[in-house]
Amino acid sequence: MKTASIPSLRVNPALWHAAESVLEEGESLSHFVEQSLRANIERRKMQRDFIVWGFAARDEARSSGAYFSSEEVLLELDEMLTQAETRTHT
Repeated sequence: MKTASIPSLRVNPALWHAAESVLEEGESLSHFVEQSLRANIERRKMQRDFIVWGFAARDEARSSGAYFSSEEVLLELDEMLTQAETRTHT
């Protein structure tokens, strides 16, 4: 598959300098922009999936009538965190 070009991007000088100031050793601005684009695509996909999951969970709760208090959820999350930390330290 052939590569394609992203349209050129006009930015104010302050943003250009800010981007240049965070480049790593040997990294080009083009590479930084490509990596930023990839990261944002992935973030938006995960965000979209999370929203879809949330609506499905809401609909399931409405149809089943099974709801959990925030206290119950936080206790379960604390337990999961404790178990994960225990596995990490052993």
